[in-house]
Amino acid sequence: MAFSFFSPQALHFGRGQSLRAAEMAAAYGSKVLVVHGANAARAQWLIQSCDDAGLQARTISCRNEPTLPEVEQALAALTGFSPDVVIALGGGSVIDFAKALAALLRCSGQPQEYLEVVGSGRALEHAPVPMIALPTTAGTGAEVTKNAVIAVPEQGVKVSLRDPGMVPDIAIVDAGLMQGAPRRVALAAALDAITQVIEPYLSVKANPMTDALCISAIPTGLMALRALVEDDAPEAWDNMAWVSTCGGLALANSGLGVVHGFAGVIGGMTAAPHGEICGILLPAALESHLEHSQKGTDIHTRLHWVLGQIDICFATSGRGRGIIDLREWSMEMGLRCLSELGVTEANHIEVAQASQNTSSMKGSPFILSCHELVTILQRAQ
Repeated sequence: MAFSFFSPQALHFGRGQSLRAAEMAAAYGSKVLVVHGANAARAQWLIQSCDDAGLQARTISCRNEPTLPEVEQALAALTGFSPDVVIALGGGSVIDFAKALAALLRCSGQPQEYLEVVGSGRALEHAPVPMIALPTTAGTGAEVTKNAVIAVPEQGVKVSLRDPGMVPDIAIVDAGLMQGAPRRVALAAALDAITQVIEPYLSVKANPMTDALCISAIPTGLMALRALVEDDAPEAWDNMAWVSTCGGLALANSGLGVVHGFAGVIGGMTAAPHGEICGILLPAALESHLEHSQKGTDIHTRLHWVLGQIDICFATSGRGRGIIDLREWSMEMGLRCLSELGVTEANHIEVAQASQNTSSMKGSPFILSCHELVTILQRAQ
């Protein structure tokens, strides 16, 4: 047995932990780059705490999922500013934007050169600027992963900037920063979190460390989902924050699968929210895996355990109906199907072909033909 495991140097979990962010940043130096979301007011507490700590803070906003032109513009705007540490406060898009800036600020090449697929995947010449990540959504787990997803509008794709050194040095996971999100946002993020503990568990690259995380997180996430979305329950948010972090650690070390293979392509094509794409595709992907798995194999055992956990939490009309009932409940809560997200049946072959060679698809327990991938899309349409 041989495997590697990447994670932050420190993970601080729990309500109130975010109040220590400026104190932790000061250990790296006096110049701080704060990356926040579209609403700067939501980051004011962090900016003020940096000021109170005697830090020189410069801010930059990430308004949507980061694009290559936006990364290029931000790097140009930061010319002459050399932060000692980058702090990201926001959802997965904000954290990915911050990770890209932290990685590229010290590099001399053009940003596209370092990207997968559209670039050469050039290695970083220098270690990224140290980074502290504070997620405000319970979904992507970006605070503990080694890549940043960047959209390239010219080519209609989303690709990764990836390096082991891009794992944030410190992750601060405080559910108090997450609770109260709009229902659709909370639902999409939570379904992403759950997908990101299921796919690594079923991945061909799963290892004992990621298994331990996923086996604990899968039932926890499924049990928390209703209470989080329907009731905004504090304990459910605490649990989903933990699941999200487990998912980030798992995917960073054992990869993902079919759902995320599709998600990057569809997201680049439509700009639909990543979590919604994952949420609507997960039941269809699991149905496909079920049709391909053979009794007596490890993947058959793993898959049936996952389906059993979904049944426990969602099956209302008989054993084995959990994935159907999960999809129906999700749509009742506001999840949109693929056609509502901008994917038409005429796009299916194009999406399937583009998805086959994505990095996430390499973790799939089954090699699926274009026709089989189209069938998954049809079920989610």
